[in-house]
Amino acid sequence: MFLLSRGTRSFQQLRKMSIKGALIDLSGTLHVEDEPTPNAVEALKRLRDSGVLVKFVTNTTKDSKATLHERLCRIGFQLDASEIYSSLSAAVSYVENERLNPYYILSEDARQDFPPEDTRRYKDSVVIGLAPKAFNYDQLNEAFNVLLENKNHKLIAVHQGKYYKRAEGLALGPGCFVKGLEFATGRTAKVIGKPNPYFFEGALDGRDPASCVMIGDDANDDIVGAMSMGMQGILVKTGKYLPDVKPSPPPTALLENFAEAVDWIIQKNQS
Repeated sequence: MFLLSRGTRSFQQLRKMSIKGALIDLSGTLHVEDEPTPNAVEALKRLRDSGVLVKFVTNTTKDSKATLHERLCRIGFQLDASEIYSSLSAAVSYVENERLNPYYILSEDARQDFPPEDTRRYKDSVVIGLAPKAFNYDQLNEAFNVLLENKNHKLIAVHQGKYYKRAEGLALGPGCFVKGLEFATGRTAKVIGKPNPYFFEGALDGRDPASCVMIGDDANDDIVGAMSMGMQGILVKTGKYLPDVKPSPPPTALLENFAEAVDWIIQKNQS
């Protein structure tokens, strides 16, 4: 759920706000690896003080929630682990609800968030996320064979992002490996993370989308996905932002960085 704001606004002031909740992307928006984006730490404090409820939403699948939380606190952000809603969180819920016993192509850290393997059962699905060290022939071939064993075995993509931002530049995301397994097996992946409604519904947790805004650096996964749910979308020019990518519909606002997005929200709520 959205946590109560740490701000000091009165109930009457909060009622008048047009934007009551913000979903905030992490990598590329709040930070790039171990560096906050410009003035992001102070801006997050200002957003909380303004009375806006926050939740951090991410397609990151390489790091567990505990690792994400530790990193964000270490580089200066103040947040609770319960405020992070990741595509891993949604995928864990999906695996548990469907009672699956998957073959995982995940980083060792991300694997910690999922249920332990049930060695008494056959593998009945494949879960794939961002796992650079696992994207090799042997492991992809194992996943391929799990899917071929039974036509009902599911291919679950934690997300299928094309690329992500690292300090040295853009890097391949898991999308091309998901598409490769789809092509080889004739299956269509169940995609869990942004931009899918399944993810945003979980992140909103019953809150009215019209009262919320998404802040992110990915034109499709963050902005188009959120706006299709009825939210406003602020696209920032940090992280993986590329000027030639024109989302449809266009973002509610195109701004330089997260700090400017916070200024925009506060000004809109004061108007």
